[in-house]
Amino acid sequence: MFFIITSINILSKKQLNKFLSYFKQNLKQNKIKEFLKVFPKKEYYFFWLFLIAFFASGAYLAVNYYYSHTEEVPDYQGKYIEALVGKPRYINPILCQTNDVDSDLSQLVYSGLMKLNYEGKLVNDLAEKYEISEDQLSYVFYLKKGVRWHSGGELSADDVIFTIQTIQNPDFNSPLRINWKGVRVEKVDDHTVKFILKNAYSPFLNNLTFGILPKHLWEFIDANNFLLAQYNFKPIGSGPFKFQNFVKNEKGEIDLIKLEANEDYYFKKPYLENITFKFYPSEEKALSAFNRKEVMGINYLSPKNQEKIASETNTNIYHLRIPRYFAVFFNQTKSKALSDKTVRLALSHAIDKNELIGKVFFGQGEIIDTPIPPSLLGYNPNAKIYDFAPEHANNILEAAGWIKNEEGVRTKDEVKLEFVLTTTKWPELSETAEILKKQWEEIGARVEVKILEAGEIQQDHIRPREYEALLFGEVLNYDPDPFAFWHSSQKKDPGLNLALYDNSEVDTLLEEARKTADQNTRVEKYQKFQELLIDDAPAIFLYSPHYLYVHNRSVRGAELDNIIIPSNRFNGIEDWFVKTKRVWK
Repeated sequence: MFFIITSINILSKKQLNKFLSYFKQNLKQNKIKEFLKVFPKKEYYFFWLFLIAFFASGAYLAVNYYYSHTEEVPDYQGKYIEALVGKPRYINPILCQTNDVDSDLSQLVYSGLMKLNYEGKLVNDLAEKYEISEDQLSYVFYLKKGVRWHSGGELSADDVIFTIQTIQNPDFNSPLRINWKGVRVEKVDDHTVKFILKNAYSPFLNNLTFGILPKHLWEFIDANNFLLAQYNFKPIGSGPFKFQNFVKNEKGEIDLIKLEANEDYYFKKPYLENITFKFYPSEEKALSAFNRKEVMGINYLSPKNQEKIASETNTNIYHLRIPRYFAVFFNQTKSKALSDKTVRLALSHAIDKNELIGKVFFGQGEIIDTPIPPSLLGYNPNAKIYDFAPEHANNILEAAGWIKNEEGVRTKDEVKLEFVLTTTKWPELSETAEILKKQWEEIGARVEVKILEAGEIQQDHIRPREYEALLFGEVLNYDPDPFAFWHSSQKKDPGLNLALYDNSEVDTLLEEARKTADQNTRVEKYQKFQELLIDDAPAIFLYSPHYLYVHNRSVRGAELDNIIIPSNRFNGIEDWFVKTKRVWK
């Protein structure tokens, strides 16, 4: 419009009238060329300027009207490619818990009775609704009808029962088995199942987020062949995405797996047409692929590599908080020095946690001082904190008779303050172990650091409890149940009491807390539990690092807030999109 007004202002009134008169006369006679010849050269150019401005302004008004009366919405057919560090082993919901790659893929392919939404809250998934008896011993679940497997056929109560009974069978070695001891499951009808508990367990619903297996495909595969079944690599579930194909390299290893949208997904068809996962041996190689735009996302980025992203302006980096902590667990049965509470207290006071957060995670983490982290149900803000105080650590050791010898190592009754600190081959944990070694040596301890592969540390050290001090992590739910980590009955595998902690009063508190549905009562018991445990100092709580998830900003619709485990980043994956379209308001 501006151009039209400007052009008219340039022409004089006489010129404008002449222009309009000749234009009208020659237009009737279809003599446009003769019309143009009446203009002097200057007016000739003005005419074309006027004409161009007129149509340009019209186009502008049309475009402006269109955009002001329409809105951008997600469209289908988009594709997403993500780099995963590691390799798939068992894309199986009852085996995947020990491998993040398997968990990621299982999250997309399978669905459970319950699931977590993007806020980290439990919501119904396959369950249409559920009922809990007054004594909290009976849970009845009503399944959604019409849910279909990727291969066809309807999901039913038989599939749920089969999956749980497989988990409960020790021959299948499911990591979930510990959650299902003493639970009986019954079929009410084709779409209704009933769980019967021996004892009330208030966080029971948290145990129902694992994926359900199709009975008709798995029931004839025995325990000896379970790990070798083709469905561990060509999974068939009922989730938002289904297996399409995989590609192997010359070594026979899987290089990529492609999933395609499940058009029959019972919530809604995903916007993304397919998702491709490419597998890399290291974070550095995954980051290099991201910078070359071979992939659109990376499953995890360590804080030290954040500055290596080629284009941060075109990248979303999600700093996610996971309800987990890393700690040093002391096995007092394997070390006389560590069985002395004064030694454990001194080691606690010798740790500068701010240095750990700063050097290892570049500030991307939170200091943890309790077995229930802040923001979780039952956290005790008034619990005792062992501040960084190396001078105090030296003083209490001296007072307890731990004297430095000529080598600078403290000794008491011919027992040296020395031990092995074992941890897994994760760069951040390896670096943490070396910093702890240095800090502890400054108060007279001799520490040997042992770094092991994840499989080796699980099988040869954690399960048989063969370690003196263990640097390791534990993951809780937002509705925590510390029972498995600190009750004395969990000292042996498959229990997770890594400190082999034994306190009868704590046992009672944990038993009572998991039986009550009253949240205030549970909070009181959890807070008392924390006070007792921290006073006994069976472990040193260190930090909770942030989980950095990266993808290109062309990927939209991801609402990432609270997650329990890394694979929960795909909560609400059906709402992710790359392509858009405009619709009238």
